[in-house]
Amino acid sequence: MADAAAVLNTSPVIPVVTIDDPQDAVPLARALADGGVGIIELTLRTESALTSLKLIANEVPEILVGAGTILTPGQADAAVAAGARFLVSPGVTPALLTSMLSLDVPVLPGVATVGEVMAVLEAGLDAMKFFPAGPAGGPSYLAAIGAPIPQVRFCPTGGISLATAPDYLALPNVACVGGSWLTPAAAVAAKDWDRITGLARGAAALSR
Repeated sequence: MADAAAVLNTSPVIPVVTIDDPQDAVPLARALADGGVGIIELTLRTESALTSLKLIANEVPEILVGAGTILTPGQADAAVAAGARFLVSPGVTPALLTSMLSLDVPVLPGVATVGEVMAVLEAGLDAMKFFPAGPAGGPSYLAAIGAPIPQVRFCPTGGISLATAPDYLALPNVACVGGSWLTPAAAVAAKDWDRITGLARGAAALSR
């Protein structure tokens, strides 16, 4: 199976992006890349998401594009066929995990409890998405998990901002964070790609 460590190490922040209009996909991805963020998690929350994913994969090869909000095996298959180079799920079931592991791309399954962490670890994975990070317990919860299970590395996502990201990144078991603040809906609607590049620069400069 492909190595998820390379995904986690690409950037201090993985932008979590929802694109309504596929025409915005390429300029948005280029804006992130111009700001030094070489990765994007494109959520499959819109009917045109796979079209946007394919456009980014084909036209912005310098950015590592993955698919998020994977809920079913069918979505995982379709995302990889469209060019996704990694998969992210908000949670995980045995059937979904088996399906994602059958595909030759890195996988970041979503977990929120110690039991879920242990179940994914049993499947041979030590890289996971911690979601929803804020409501599920935040940095103190992740620090507590790190004591008995130090080998797992997390990408906490959900309720994280530029201001709170350093609290997570300071933890030894946090490799990066996921965040939607890099691509505000208002900026995307206004096609303000310079603003997104500026936000990406701020994210890329975070220490970890």
